[in-house]
Amino acid sequence: MHAGHLGLPFTEALPRLGTFCLDGLRGLGSIVQRGAQQRRSQQRRAQLDSILFLIVGLVALPIAAGNRALADTAGLDDPGLPRPIEIGVLSHRGDRVTQQQWGPTADYLTRALPHHRFRILPLAFKEVEAALANGRIQFLLVNPGMYVDLEVRYRISRIATLRNGTGNQARNRFGGVIFTRAERDDITQLSDLRGKRLLAVDPNSFGGFLMQLDVLRQQGIAAPRALAALEFAGIHDAVVLGVRDGQADAGMVRTDILERMATQGRINLSDFRVLASPAAPDFRLRLSTPLYPEWPFSTLQHTPNALAQQVAVALMQMPQDDPAALAGGYAGWTVPLDYQPVHQLLQALGRPPYDQPTAFTLNDALRRYWPAVLLSLLALGLLAALSGRLKTLNARLNRAKSRLEQRQELILNSVAEGIYGVDLCGRTTFVNKAVERLTGWDGHQLIGCNQHQVLHHAHRHEHHRLAHQHAHRHSTLTAEEDCPVYATFRDQRPRFVEDDLFRRRDGSCFPVEYSTTPIRDERGKTVGSVVVFRDITERREAAERIRGLQREQARAARLSTLGEMASGMAHELNQPLTAISTNARACVRLVENGRGNLERCTEVMTKIADQAERAGEIIRHIRRFVRKEPLETASVAVADLFETVLVLLHQDAGQHAVEIQVNIDANVGAVRVQRIEIEQVILNLARNAVEAMAEIDGPHRLWLEASRAEHPASIQIRVKDTGPGIPEQIRERLFEPFVTTKRKGLGLGLSISAGIVENHGGRLSLCQQPSGGACFAFNLPLAPEVPRPPILESSHDHRS
Repeated sequence: MHAGHLGLPFTEALPRLGTFCLDGLRGLGSIVQRGAQQRRSQQRRAQLDSILFLIVGLVALPIAAGNRALADTAGLDDPGLPRPIEIGVLSHRGDRVTQQQWGPTADYLTRALPHHRFRILPLAFKEVEAALANGRIQFLLVNPGMYVDLEVRYRISRIATLRNGTGNQARNRFGGVIFTRAERDDITQLSDLRGKRLLAVDPNSFGGFLMQLDVLRQQGIAAPRALAALEFAGIHDAVVLGVRDGQADAGMVRTDILERMATQGRINLSDFRVLASPAAPDFRLRLSTPLYPEWPFSTLQHTPNALAQQVAVALMQMPQDDPAALAGGYAGWTVPLDYQPVHQLLQALGRPPYDQPTAFTLNDALRRYWPAVLLSLLALGLLAALSGRLKTLNARLNRAKSRLEQRQELILNSVAEGIYGVDLCGRTTFVNKAVERLTGWDGHQLIGCNQHQVLHHAHRHEHHRLAHQHAHRHSTLTAEEDCPVYATFRDQRPRFVEDDLFRRRDGSCFPVEYSTTPIRDERGKTVGSVVVFRDITERREAAERIRGLQREQARAARLSTLGEMASGMAHELNQPLTAISTNARACVRLVENGRGNLERCTEVMTKIADQAERAGEIIRHIRRFVRKEPLETASVAVADLFETVLVLLHQDAGQHAVEIQVNIDANVGAVRVQRIEIEQVILNLARNAVEAMAEIDGPHRLWLEASRAEHPASIQIRVKDTGPGIPEQIRERLFEPFVTTKRKGLGLGLSISAGIVENHGGRLSLCQQPSGGACFAFNLPLAPEVPRPPILESSHDHRS
């Protein structure tokens, strides 16, 4: 290998040649170790010759690089028709699959380099060397084992390494798979392969034979002696189908073959069992061997260096979603990797180029080329000094980083609120002590887990149950796609959620309020978010206690209201009872005097029944009004709410000559409310209006009205009168406790009513009336449709 072959300036070609030199030195070290068992004098001389070749090549690099680059570039600038360029590709799955997989890559290079026309030449394992020998191809794509051998014997050079897979599955390393049929209970581990029939791809297949051969060697299984048979199918697909059809007990293919064939629908993965699965983080394919660098894209010695450089640049610039990459099932290309592990495997197996012993030794090299060796040692010393300096600086940076992390951890753990970080995949990146205390999880158990599934919200199958369980707390369990934390990633805006549920380790939930803020890196790109939450259980319990006290206060107010209306209620009940008594005695006298025929007695009894029902209706409304109301809301027709108020207010309205009118629009149906509480609000407003109008002369009118509000899901209730109105000086404080216009009032009625309306999602307000008097209005949530009341507008005249 020489510098001109790279087609690069000296500063760019030197690292590439340095990599080659280091590979050569590693190989020489291994060869020296093996050659110690043979003739030492010949080995020393051969090794010194190799080292001299490397050092002389390093010295001649600037001159060769400049001359060869100028010559090659001049040859490429000639105008003319596009020149055909052949890319030899190892056809390890058959020529048809090879053309389908790599043809789009050749088309991509043709588009990138319009002066050339690239074509794919599928090559069987035995055809690769012949294509190199006759100069038919300019570029080569083979497995790493064949590349290492051809690099030594034909001086080919790698310019890029394949990134196999797509999307998050992209990888630049691969391995081998040893598999059998899932039904074979007698083959569960590698040691069970002794005496079995094995089917591999080819003796030169790196992923389909050599990797697995080394694993069997390490297990003490000498192939093919320890096997009943070892056969080769030529392509990977044939190996898989042969094992499936019972032609062999086990097979050997490279990684991703089983997955690709399953995706194509040709096999079922459940029909196979993979043997010996080593630990390989972030490698999700079935695997039986260590990982090695992926296939290299190589240029041949006779290929112009400028062309090789242009091809390398084009490959590096290929996007992951390019049609060529998608057709080939890969995610682009990366810089050439270190193939030293491949050298080590071939050396351990005694495969080419390590199948012939060398006669060159290290002592021969030192004796013959000591000036060059001394120069190399000085360069290594300089590199060592620079490495030591870098190591010192790195140690200082690590200490500073450690101090910053300790300070950050101290700050986080001193905060009472729970704080944790989330990456863009929803995984937890850090937690403070408060998170562990509030959730019951240990920090190491949460880090790396999906925070939405484990901590933030309930699982989908528990969503409905928990939402029903905590419905009275007005909590909403959010689905994963609507999660505020994930929404912060999408629009990069901070959020604050006042009421939500988090899960503890024991499965219970607790209410929280939390904020989520995006985390950005030094370039301003969002890389995650930080969530700060607070347990609001005590706050909710206090709110529940306050609501309980308010309900008791409201009930006491209702009892007080009925106490004030006791005389009216007694008079209201006395009328039907007197009528019942009078009619009953009249019926008795008719019977005693012999004048009581059946028709007259029936008429009297009907009057008695009507008056009894009237008295029972009054008692039923009173009992419902004073009982402890349930917490649940229900669908109630607005007409029913007004009916209760009319029954309870009938006597007071008649006593003060108040005319009550009920106006309900045709499009008003039912509302979703706690019935007794809303009846209390309407009754309180109506009694205040009656009492206010009793103090002035003139017509006394009271309107109970209901209509659709501006909000489409609300009903507006209005209570209007023709009284003196509300004094200007107390309008701003009208709904505060102990503020009243009555001489003997406590000032709690309007305050309690306003609280009840707010609990129903509305607001009690005082409206202006041009004609005078007072008008109070509030909105109630609309309920599903119920049959409308038969009377949409009515008038009740209670004037004496």
